[in-house]
Amino acid sequence: MKRTVSWLAGLLVGLVVVAGCGLGGNDAEPTSAAPVAAPAAEEVLESVPEPSESPTPKPSKSKARPKPSKTRATPTEDPNHFQLPACATRDGKAVPKKKAKSALTAAANGTYWPGSAPDLKLPRRLVLATAWQESGWTSNFVNCDGGRGLMQVMPDTEAFVNQRFEKSYDSHDYRQNATLGANYLAWLTKAFGDAYFKGSYDLSAKKCKNHHSMCLLNLVIAGYNAGRGPVDEMYADRELPNPAYVDSVRSLMKSCYCDKY
Repeated sequence: MKRTVSWLAGLLVGLVVVAGCGLGGNDAEPTSAAPVAAPAAEEVLESVPEPSESPTPKPSKSKARPKPSKTRATPTEDPNHFQLPACATRDGKAVPKKKAKSALTAAANGTYWPGSAPDLKLPRRLVLATAWQESGWTSNFVNCDGGRGLMQVMPDTEAFVNQRFEKSYDSHDYRQNATLGANYLAWLTKAFGDAYFKGSYDLSAKKCKNHHSMCLLNLVIAGYNAGRGPVDEMYADRELPNPAYVDSVRSLMKSCYCDKY
């Protein structure tokens, strides 16, 4: 039994040797019996297809934004940019803006021509806007040209009004200063109304095509700043002597920082 096993083993070894030598000589192609080398790690990584683009994440449901408050913020600075001139001085202590507004409103409600023109009324907005343009409602403001107080009443204007209406207003007092300015506006209204509008004293803005037209309201505003003479001189040419001033006052009548007081 042992001999038979040994003989079989020898036969198997011989067959292996003969198979390893090949039957086609040295020119024969190698058989494919040799194991195939495993690919390198880099090759494996390169052969793996790249994943498709990741899906865009769904946006998270944001909370509803709070609704804006309906209350309007009060500006901290005057958008009308009123500034006192560098040469201006102060005379005493200024009254609060609320008191200034009260004095100007009372002056606007006055009747300045009870006999010859009792229907002549000054628009409240005209007096308030003119005073803001002139002084920013600064009652103790004395300008370098001599203008004083809320309405920047000039000494000559004060003397004229007091003489013409037999009064004794004092421009140093803020309430009388407001009355002086309003009285002068009323005088200009009657003067221009009689001269150019057949005795009509309608100061409504609806009578004006724009801020530069020759309506009664624009003439009165121009006259308060430039005087009656320059307005009369330029009326024939249908021009205002100070269109920028008139435009500013007309704009303030519509929207004024002073309305916060």
